[in-house]
Amino acid sequence: MTPKPPVQNDQHTSADDSSSVHSTEQPARSGPEVISGYLKTLPARPGVYRMLDEAGDVIYVGKARSLKARVSNYARLSGHTNRIARMIAGTRAMEFVVVGTEAEALLLEANLIKRFKPRFNVLMRDDKSFPYILIATDHKAPQILKHRGARNRKGHYFGPFASAGAVNRTINMLQRAFLLRSCSDSVYDSRTRPCLLYQIKRCAGPCTGEISTDDYQGLIDEAVRFLKGESQNVRNMYQLMMQEASDNLEYEKAAKYRNRLWALAHVTADQSINPDGIEEADVFAAYQDGGQTCIQVFFFRSGQNWGNRAYYPRADKSLGVEDVLDSFVAQFYDDKPVPKLILLSHTIANQHVLADALSTRTERRVKIHVPERGTKSGLVDHALSNAREALGRKMAETASQTRLLSELADRFGLDGPPRRIEVYDNSHISGSNAVGGMIVSGPDGFVKNAYRKFNIKSENLTAGDDYAMMREVLTRRFKRLAEAETTTEPPPDENAQPTPKTLETAPPEVPTDSAEPSTNEDEINDHFPDRPDLVLIDGGAGHISVAHDVLADLGLTDIPLVGVAKGPDRDAGREHFHRPRQSTAFMLPSRDPVLYFVQRLRDEAHRFAIGSHRAKRSKSISANPLDDIDGIGPTRKRALMKHFGSAKAVSRAGISDLRTVPGISADMARKIHDFFHEKGHKS
Repeated sequence: MTPKPPVQNDQHTSADDSSSVHSTEQPARSGPEVISGYLKTLPARPGVYRMLDEAGDVIYVGKARSLKARVSNYARLSGHTNRIARMIAGTRAMEFVVVGTEAEALLLEANLIKRFKPRFNVLMRDDKSFPYILIATDHKAPQILKHRGARNRKGHYFGPFASAGAVNRTINMLQRAFLLRSCSDSVYDSRTRPCLLYQIKRCAGPCTGEISTDDYQGLIDEAVRFLKGESQNVRNMYQLMMQEASDNLEYEKAAKYRNRLWALAHVTADQSINPDGIEEADVFAAYQDGGQTCIQVFFFRSGQNWGNRAYYPRADKSLGVEDVLDSFVAQFYDDKPVPKLILLSHTIANQHVLADALSTRTERRVKIHVPERGTKSGLVDHALSNAREALGRKMAETASQTRLLSELADRFGLDGPPRRIEVYDNSHISGSNAVGGMIVSGPDGFVKNAYRKFNIKSENLTAGDDYAMMREVLTRRFKRLAEAETTTEPPPDENAQPTPKTLETAPPEVPTDSAEPSTNEDEINDHFPDRPDLVLIDGGAGHISVAHDVLADLGLTDIPLVGVAKGPDRDAGREHFHRPRQSTAFMLPSRDPVLYFVQRLRDEAHRFAIGSHRAKRSKSISANPLDDIDGIGPTRKRALMKHFGSAKAVSRAGISDLRTVPGISADMARKIHDFFHEKGHKS
């Protein structure tokens, strides 16, 4: 049956709007024949296309100035690279989105790539959010703090910074220069005397009236001006004020301004490069070697270098560095603020289209430039040098990790180098606040987004029963894995025909998924597995026996288990390794690299479990029984604590005493009294 022509209209719909999807019967099954079946009805207009495999998964997302012309190239039987040929051969259906301009198509393509993570596209491996400096203005005394995530809070945002460390260092220097408060609003409102930050001259003390509201707002305005790039003006102002104070023999005030000038000098001197004439720019430099690509991104804001970050995008080895950089930059700005200037190390195919698209989105002119000389060229060369060195380190680390995994397989008798290693440890103090931790390692090192913590929930455990805790943790983890492996999809109907979809004009704003890319363009599927190839338990023969019983009960007897016991005197280097149903343990040579590798895994699991336990313990220590009373919010809680001094004193108070607290009505006083007495609550 011939595909029905798409309805041509100007109605905007989302990519998931079923009302705009028109289904027809697919004419053939082989890749080129599937693709050619769409040509009769495709418009010669800009748009985005998706290629789907037999399972209905998106394997490639592309954009085109003319959908008809671009798709017709895929219908040819020859003239393709190996990557494109494999992509065409795997195509069983296509979907199309028609948009108004090529710039819209570019933005939508980047959005859909991040959403579907097709295995034949270039993908960003690291999609973490960047930290910002926020000067929050939703309080009478604005606060300076580090911020991540959605920018919903009212205030001034400055960034992005490449790392949290860069933000913390800058905030520290800004506190020295402008004496801005960093405490939370609740701490601010509860202060009755200046804190330590005021004593060491890191805060002006607005909480207790050490500085007037107007004078503190003046400090805020000066900090905002500095962060917006008016650093020289702020310096000149302080120099004049210092000189004026000195002339008036006000030496203490002059010293205060001198100290601020020193702090401002530290803020700018701490940056590795501070180029003249570059107020706001991002620098992208890509270097390729051995089929891998590293892209270094440097951030310049307010004339200062706010750090850099290295990315290792997943891409087919046949793609050139320009192609990888082209796709990467478009995806990078899908959910990040765009600067006025973007400097690149290579000319990319979509350079002008991307500049137009970003300019339209930000409603101001965005320039994308490949400098050839001058200061800007020096910045790109510096970034390119960093990319080259970072890729060299990455390749060396990968080779070392690969060698270690191969040797680990030999030592422990595994079938091959493990791709997923899980390490388990428990942490508690006499059974209280018990937490189990699982860390994960793979060919690229620790996979921190796969870490899991398990709050021990069983109420029947004997305090300090480490075996029972380990049994609960492993049962919860592997029961889920066993259930996932036994759940099978119904076999596909070989006679069923996939239904192609054509979507008319859609806006580029489509929800994205920020999860880590999970597929590879190579024929070998390198999806990071959910099933471990090796499980390490921090413990001896008893722990490994418990682990073996848990996995045997769940039918997962093929997962290798190794217990890592600390050995005599708990000395590092004398670890004993236990295997299920083996009466004797074995040791590795004291200088064996595999031993050091296992120690590093064990120590990371220990660190993670201890950290989770401490966080849980701190939360329980700071828990206030007043939080459990319905109707007691921050204001009433603060009033009660201020009046009685502690939650224990509140629990002992009578109804008449409770009613004397501002904001506590007779009914609320009765509710508080009943909570502590009728329920037998122990504080």
